[in-house]
Amino acid sequence: MTIINRRVFVLGGLATAGTLAVPSLASAAVPYPFTLGVASGEPDSTSVVLWTRLAPSPLDADGQGGMANADVTVDWQVSTTSTFASPAASGSVTARYADAHSVHVVAGGLAPGTEYYYRFRAQGHISAVGRTRTAPADGTFGSDLTMAFASCAHYESGYFTAYRRMAEDRPDLILHLGDYIYEDAATTGSVREHAGAEVVSLADYRRRYAQYKADPDLQAAHAVAPWIVVPDDHEVENNYAGTVRADNNPALTTAQWTARRTAAYRAYYENMPLRPAQAPSGNSIPLFRRLQWGKLATFHMLDTRQFRDDQACGDGWKVCADADLASRSLTGATQESWLLDGLDQHAATWDVLGQQVFFARRFDTTGAASMDGWDGYRASRTRIQQGWRDRNVRNPLVLTGDVHRAWANNLLADYASPNSAVIGTELVCTSIASGGDGTATGTIPDVATNPHLKFYSERRGYTLTTITPSQVRADFRAVASVTEHGAAVSTLKSFAILDGTPGLVAL
Repeated sequence: MTIINRRVFVLGGLATAGTLAVPSLASAAVPYPFTLGVASGEPDSTSVVLWTRLAPSPLDADGQGGMANADVTVDWQVSTTSTFASPAASGSVTARYADAHSVHVVAGGLAPGTEYYYRFRAQGHISAVGRTRTAPADGTFGSDLTMAFASCAHYESGYFTAYRRMAEDRPDLILHLGDYIYEDAATTGSVREHAGAEVVSLADYRRRYAQYKADPDLQAAHAVAPWIVVPDDHEVENNYAGTVRADNNPALTTAQWTARRTAAYRAYYENMPLRPAQAPSGNSIPLFRRLQWGKLATFHMLDTRQFRDDQACGDGWKVCADADLASRSLTGATQESWLLDGLDQHAATWDVLGQQVFFARRFDTTGAASMDGWDGYRASRTRIQQGWRDRNVRNPLVLTGDVHRAWANNLLADYASPNSAVIGTELVCTSIASGGDGTATGTIPDVATNPHLKFYSERRGYTLTTITPSQVRADFRAVASVTEHGAAVSTLKSFAILDGTPGLVAL
C-alpha cells in the first residue's frame, strides 16, 4: 500500500486549493486508517462515486475496524493528474461510526470521458491514490472501452493474483458479478483462513469485508478503475432464493434469517462504491439499475437473487418439468419489465446484461440441468430472449459469473434445435480464486447436447473485453495457480462479437 506523507499531499495542491485545511501535527499520531484502500464506481458522464472506509485494525471482532465511537471528517480530492497539481473537485464528508466509518462521495461537476485521480485525508493521514474515469458525453461514443469482468473470490481457496493481473491490464471499467466475499467459517488447512465463524451478524459481515479488502491485490484492482457491482448469493448465504434459504444451516429462526439478510445488504452497501440510490431499506436493497456509457454501451445490471422463485425440484442438477412452468421467474415481474423497457430504448450499440448465473441452456445427455441457473427458470429466459427479439435489439450481450469456469456461448432462439438462429452471445468469467487452481483447459462439457457452447476453461482469472462501435473483443485471461501467490497471466482464448451479427467469432 502506498502511503503519501503529509508534505506531499499539501504540495500536491490540496492545501493551496483553498478548500481544505492542513491537518494538525497531533492528529498524525492516530494509527493509519486507510488499510482497506480506496475505490470508485458507478460512473456517469459528469460524476463518479468515491469510496473508502476507515479501519486501522480491520479484523477487530466488533466490525468497527479499531475506530472509536465517534464520527470523523474525511477530506477528498479529485484531479486530472496523479500529482494533484490541478484539483478538479474537492470537499469533506463525515465517516460515521454507525456506518463502520465508510464513506460514499458522489464527486460531480466532472468532464465527460476523462481520466481522473482521487485520494482521501483523515486524522492526519493520506490514502493511496485511485484512478477513475467518467463515461462519454451523452450522444457520443467516446474512445474504445476496455472493460474487465470478474466474480467469485473465495479467500480461503487461494490468492487474489488475478485481481493484480487485472489491475496491470489497466482497464477503463471493471464489472464484478457477485460472490465478492464468502460467508463460510474458517477452514483449517486452507491456503489462507477466514477470520472467525460463519458470518451472520452485521459485525461479522463488516469484519469479513475488511479481511477481503485488506488484500493488496484486490486493492490494486479497485484503485485502477471504477467498478460496477452486483452481488450473487455468498454476500448473504449460499444458494438463497428471495426469502428462502437453501437449508437451515446454521439454524436460524425466521426473524434471525431476516436480520441476517438485513445485515448482509447493509454491509454490502457500506463496502461497495455504490450511489445513495442503492442504499438498503431494511431487509432489501435496490440493486438492479442501468448505467450508460455514451452511445457505445448500456449496462443493465441485474439482481438474480432477491426476487427469484425458489429453485425447482429441490435445487441441484436435475431433470425437472417444473423448471418449464411459465409462472417461475428468476428476476421477478417488476425487474423483468424494467429490463425489457430498457432494451426497448436502443440507447447504445451494445446492450450488456451484467448478471450472475449461467444463462445459455446446458443439458446433459439425460436432460438434467442446474436448477440454480436460468435452466431452472426456462420460461423466464424465453421471455427475455423473445423480448429482445421483439424489440429488435441489435447486440444483446450477457455477462455471467457464478460457476467458477470460463465459458463462451451462442444464445439460440430455440435450444432444442441445433440449427436455430443465433440471437445473442454469453460470456462467462471464471472465478478469481474459488475452486482452487483448476486444471488445464479441456473438452467442453456436454457439448454434444449443447453445440452452442463454444469455449470452456477451469483456470482462474477474469475476462478482458475491448468494446468498440464495430465489435466486442473478449480475451479469456487466466493464471496457472492461485494456491501460490504471484502467477503470471496468459490469454487462453479470444473471440470477437461483431456489430449486428450475434454470436462468437474465434480469433
